Amino acid sequence: MIKKGLVLEGGAMRGMFTCGVIDVFLENGIEFDGMVGVSAGATFGCNFASKQPGRALRYNKIYSHDKRYASFTSLVKTGDYFGAEFCYETLPKELDVFDYETFRKNPMEFWVTATDIETGRAVYHKFKDAGPTDMKWMRASASMPLFSSIVEIGTRKLLDGGIADSIPLQFMEHKGYERIVVVVTQPESYIKKKNSAMAVIKAVYRKYPALVHAMATRHLRYNRETEYIRAKAAAGKVFLISPDEPLNISHTEKNPAELERVYKAGRAAAEKKLEEIKKYLAD
Repeated sequence: MIKKGLVLEGGAMRGMFTCGVIDVFLENGIEFDGMVGVSAGATFGCNFASKQPGRALRYNKIYSHDKRYASFTSLVKTGDYFGAEFCYETLPKELDVFDYETFRKNPMEFWVTATDIETGRAVYHKFKDAGPTDMKWMRASASMPLFSSIVEIGTRKLLDGGIADSIPLQFMEHKGYERIVVVVTQPESYIKKKNSAMAVIKAVYRKYPALVHAMATRHLRYNRETEYIRAKAAAGKVFLISPDEPLNISHTEKNPAELERVYKAGRAAAEKKLEEIKKYLAD
């Protein structure tokens, strides 16, 4: 049996594009045997596993201006721009309830990617039950440097998965997935440049030289990954979904109209290629 996989890049609020794509998948019965999400690809992508179309767009539009959700007030008070308690406890358990039961019953394997700041390497965690440990890994995957506190799980110290492996296609290939849909949040022509904040990063994370090196070389790694993905897509080995043009949305965008604009761009991209996707997964 051919294993079908889904790879979701991050990109903070560019992730609204991904939300649009996966909602179209849900509405059209497109399923996968496994999925890996990075950063926003994990925090928004989990709604694909819980089969809750529209949820990520809804709560972002409603709570984007709530200081508990995302604010410099939260950053100063807690060390996290995106408030950990609000995002991973209050919101999914009380305000816009995450369907934990459906998530747990879904046979699809689900991994999130984080970066071990002491090695500078990617680590991949497979969810078991969406319990406290799993959700802490989710938080780690989306903990943007300079905007988040370091997440400690066991002996590991973790930050955003995009630092070490922004688009983990090769991870899914190594897991035996043969038909893989990759959703990215930059146009195919995008070339990443060196991080302009390296002076600050070196000062803040001086105790973690492997992390500093990983961030200094991230653009090189990212560009190699996207070149590899484009080559695979051109050969028909991978199905790539990307924006036609830059999404031009801030990492911390709060304007509901802008969030919906990018979400609709994701929907349009998926709907445009819907029949091709179905054929690719069915062959």
